[in-house]
Amino acid sequence: MDLKTVRVEIPQGTNIILGQTHFIKTAEDLYEILAGSSPHIKFGVAFTEASGPCLIRYEGNDGDLTQRTAGILENIGAGHVFAILIRDAFPINVLNSIKMCPEVCRIFCATANPLEVVVAETDQGRGIMGVIDGSSPKGLEKDSDKAARKALLRNFGYKVK
Repeated sequence: MDLKTVRVEIPQGTNIILGQTHFIKTAEDLYEILAGSSPHIKFGVAFTEASGPCLIRYEGNDGDLTQRTAGILENIGAGHVFAILIRDAFPINVLNSIKMCPEVCRIFCATANPLEVVVAETDQGRGIMGVIDGSSPKGLEKDSDKAARKALLRNFGYKVK
C-alpha cells in the first residue's frame, strides 16, 4: 500500500464539504438538498462511483463550481467519495441536511482552509484515509483572542449579545 497526499485547490470565496457515500443517486440527492437550502447558494457536487463504469457523476447550479468539484475528485481518484463546493453560504447552513442524506456515510471535512487529502493506494484502487485541514495549533487563545472569536461569531450573526 502506498500513502500519498493530494492537495485540494479550493476556489477563493468558497467552502468544500468532502465525504464518503455509497450509491449512484448521491449527486442528485445532494443537489436537491443544496438547492432547497437557500435561493442564493451557488454550488457544484460531484460523486465517484466505485463499481460498474466508475464514473465521476456531477450536478450543480454553478458551472464553474461544478467543473472544479469534478476536477477535485478526479485528482483524489478514490471511489465512493463526494465533494461539494459552495459559495454564498457556509457549511454550517447545510451540513446537517447533508449528513441526513441516506447515501452519506461520513463527512471528512467542511472547510475553506488549505486542504490535503491523505489517500491510500493498493492494487484495487484508492481510498481516503483522512484529511489535513488547515494548519497545526500555535498555542492557547488569550483573552483578546476570545474576545475576537466572540465578536466574529456575532458579526456573522451566529450569536447574539
